[in-house]
This record gives sequence, structure tokens and C-alpha cells, in this order.
Amino acid sequence: MSDEAGWQPLPPRARSLFLLTHGLGLGVPALVVLVLVASRVLRHDLAPAGALAALVLVALGLWAGLRRYRYTRWLLDDAGFGYRRGRLWLTETRVPRTRVQHVDLKRGPLERHFGLATLVVHTDGTRASAVAVAGLDAGE
Repeated sequence: MSDEAGWQPLPPRARSLFLLTHGLGLGVPALVVLVLVASRVLRHDLAPAGALAALVLVALGLWAGLRRYRYTRWLLDDAGFGYRRGRLWLTETRVPRTRVQHVDLKRGPLERHFGLATLVVHTDGTRASAVAVAGLDAGE
């Protein structure tokens, strides 16, 4: 399933990874703050509001993960490598083949579980000399 002019979406397994990492990314700190506040304040009338705030942060993280997954695309063609993400603030990065020094694959425990990897394309520039794309199929 390809997008316009060869731009490829992330594999469907990346959706689960992004939902999990973004949901936990906001959910765990919210839970820690909730426990610390509850242990210091000990006001039981604040517990429902704190729990609701934690749930809202988890939902916000899930929403952000879903949007990140939905609006991330990559391209590999004769000219080089391209990475596009975002909808309202669209960011597109192109790396010409002649500028590529080497590529790395990074695979954390969650990425290994989902069969995914992070591709890091290193260039010979000094500013922003690497482009990392998380959630790519490890086989590609």
C-alpha cells in the first residue's frame, strides 16, 4: 500500500508500538505525580480529579501516537531517502544517495517484539547529520 509518488506508510504493526510508547510516555509520569501528590496531600476529595487527569493524559498520549503513526511516510528511490511526518506542520527530510555515509538499525525490546526497527541514516554533514525513522519493518 503506497501513498502518492512512492511514499510508503509505516507497517500496521507500528501502530501498536506508537500507541503503547506514547500512551505509557504520558501515562507513567502522570501516575507517578498522582501517587506523589496523593501521598503528600492525603486529601481524598482530590483522588477522583487526579485519576481523571491521569486518564486524560493517557488518552492524549494514545491520540498523539495514533497521529504520529498515521502521518509518517518514508521513501527510497534512485535519488535517495526521504522521511515525511506531520500534517499541520509537515516536515520532510531528504537525504541524497551521495550524502549517505552509513546506515544503522536499532531495535529495542518493544521493536523486536513487534518485528520493527529504527533506521538511522548517517550523512556527511555536521548539522543534523543523521535521520532516524522509527517503526520500519525489520525485514525491509
